[in-house]
Amino acid sequence: MSKKHILIAEDDLHIRNGLVALLHAEGYETSTAKDGEEAVKRACERQPDLILLDIMMPRKSGYDACAEIRRSHPRIPIIMLTAKGEEVDKVLGLGLGADDYITKPFGTRELLARLAAVLRRCAAPVPAESTAQEPFTIGVATIDPTRYEIRAGRKVEPLSDKELKLITFLHRHAGKVLSRDALLNAVWGIDYLGTTRTLDQHIAQLRKKLGASTSAIQTVHGVGYRLNEGILG
Repeated sequence: MSKKHILIAEDDLHIRNGLVALLHAEGYETSTAKDGEEAVKRACERQPDLILLDIMMPRKSGYDACAEIRRSHPRIPIIMLTAKGEEVDKVLGLGLGADDYITKPFGTRELLARLAAVLRRCAAPVPAESTAQEPFTIGVATIDPTRYEIRAGRKVEPLSDKELKLITFLHRHAGKVLSRDALLNAVWGIDYLGTTRTLDQHIAQLRKKLGASTSAIQTVHGVGYRLNEGILG
């Protein structure tokens, strides 16, 4: 079984070297980047199995690097590293397509657990009921699962792996109220270590990408979400 390759994008040399040593000891292969521009370049060259992406980096921020990587490689999982405690940083990072985040300083056990959980979820086959190969429409938007794209009028937006799984699962269960836990279990897996904020931000991003069909995903307060079956194509 080949080693999983982790790209570490971190401008602090001591943290970067520490992560390299830790991941090598756990059996991972690594490559590194010391700034955002180098992170994008390395991601395109190596197409790693996962990226650890620091937010505050020179030349290109982790936010910009995440967005750029997502446009060309929507299926590479990204865990953002932030030294800031403000919720806005975490929300923005997830809104750009990150799969999870971890706040510095972090323990090695927490980091390894989150990394393993994200890799496991991304490697696991999607349940048959949430898999779609043929394009489907929601209002004015068309979702193309094979291209990981959503088209709304003339606007074409890329979909991350989690966004595609989420909108497909909602479409399969259109009209039904789905709890946050049910959606997290279906899309992120039962061993997900994050919070429901991740789900909420992915929903917010999908609403933006649906264009004029933003009302398609309805919030059921205190429960979760429902896809309005009245506007399905």
